[in-house]
Amino acid sequence: MISSVVWPPRMAQSIQLVPTGFGVAAVLAWGTSDFLGGYASKRANAFFLTAISHAGALVLAIALALGTNAIVPPKASVLWALAAGACGGAALSLFYGALASGQMGLTAPVAALVGAAIPAVVGIATDGWPSKLALTGFALAAIGIWLIAKPENGKLHTEELAKAILAGVGFALFYILIKRAGDASAFWSAVSSRFAALVMVSGIVLVGRHVRKMDASHVGMGIAAGILDVSGTMLFIRATQTGRLDAAVMLTSMYPAITVLLARFFLAERLTGWKLLGMLAALAAVPLIAMR
Repeated sequence: MISSVVWPPRMAQSIQLVPTGFGVAAVLAWGTSDFLGGYASKRANAFFLTAISHAGALVLAIALALGTNAIVPPKASVLWALAAGACGGAALSLFYGALASGQMGLTAPVAALVGAAIPAVVGIATDGWPSKLALTGFALAAIGIWLIAKPENGKLHTEELAKAILAGVGFALFYILIKRAGDASAFWSAVSSRFAALVMVSGIVLVGRHVRKMDASHVGMGIAAGILDVSGTMLFIRATQTGRLDAAVMLTSMYPAITVLLARFFLAERLTGWKLLGMLAALAAVPLIAMR
């Protein structure tokens, strides 16, 4: 009698760990990818590096999809994934454009919050309100994202604000559209989205004549960043398939914390008190978001 009462809550709690685990793993992959890509882009053309990154990611995704004999998704799922990739590719190009013009530090926190807030609202509208603990986790995550990504100095002007909002909307659309791909294979969904992103960025490279010679080490970093990025994408897809969209987005949007930590340990960049506070807020948000 006692076991019949206790067992269901324990089962419910264990199930929540699955999407949370996928989300945390995506944070690690995306945060490391951004560190490698950001480091390499300081010594190479950002757009060309992004194209190389997408190409390496596409090769890996195709190899995994074919190697695991994953079921080819229906046409509708493929189209949703292609649309997601196009939006994500455009947003990433805009983001790297801000990096090239020296505005990345100002646009990052706004883009991160817009990219997380819109899917969170959509997730609540489609899946209903999460628990009060999860909402508290969402609030802590938003605070953490802002503190981790915000610049130490500078003001966000109208033009920069517009770029930040557009990039954030693009990232948000990627999250929402890839969720619409449904329960299709995460590998094939990654193939479709990465193909669309590669086409988008390659077009920008060719039109803008951004092709540049690159050292082998920078090419290697770009490919490694792409592999980690697409791995994060596949993990995010699994997080949305096994859990709520709003929770997956809020969790994975905390990836800048990994980038900041790697920069601290490998590049000796200063870790300010605000960023440390943001990381603590993000860390506290994870178990709260899992309790829904």
